[in-house]
Amino acid sequence: MSDPVGGAPFDAVLCDVDNVIRYYDNSPLTALERAAGLAEGTTMKVAFAPERVEPLILGRITAHEWAESIAQALTGQVPGATADALGRALVDSPFHADERVVAALRRARTRVPLILVTNAFLRLEADLASLGLADLADDVVSSARVGLAKPDPRIYELAAKRAGVPADRCLFVDDTAENVEAAAALGMRPLHFREPVDLERALEPLFI
Repeated sequence: MSDPVGGAPFDAVLCDVDNVIRYYDNSPLTALERAAGLAEGTTMKVAFAPERVEPLILGRITAHEWAESIAQALTGQVPGATADALGRALVDSPFHADERVVAALRRARTRVPLILVTNAFLRLEADLASLGLADLADDVVSSARVGLAKPDPRIYELAAKRAGVPADRCLFVDDTAENVEAAAALGMRPLHFREPVDLERALEPLFI
């Protein structure tokens, strides 16, 4: 268990990945939808329907199998070859890391444990490595690896355990209100992330 950090209100940081650290570029997918005569966002709506995305984030199917399920659901709206292309375009969307967020988290990790807590694909580790972030955190609690997904309280409890601190001494960072509310219900210090300055301000007590 880590030692308390000065007068800081938390002794560990639990942080989401997507839309906090990592951002996807959906412009190739949008261009394909436009060419196919589909409304922008149609593929995402199909892909992230609970019955389609839950097997992915719980590690029961691969990203390739997810793409196939997306294509099957789109068939009828567009020709089969176009549906396949749309599914692949979503799964293979390029991504980048927000360097300002990464810098803030690396700095925080000099004071407290940092655990990534994310609803993710089985390929998350490879994706982090491709971004040069394999060493960003002390541990990664990926839904696809542990078979639990936010906002299930058990994934938060597991992350706190891996950090080695009680839940009520964790700062929890996420861009999704439902996930933040679930963390707060466990006594964690919640941060509903919208932009890097939110994180920087929340981490300030570590350096006072």
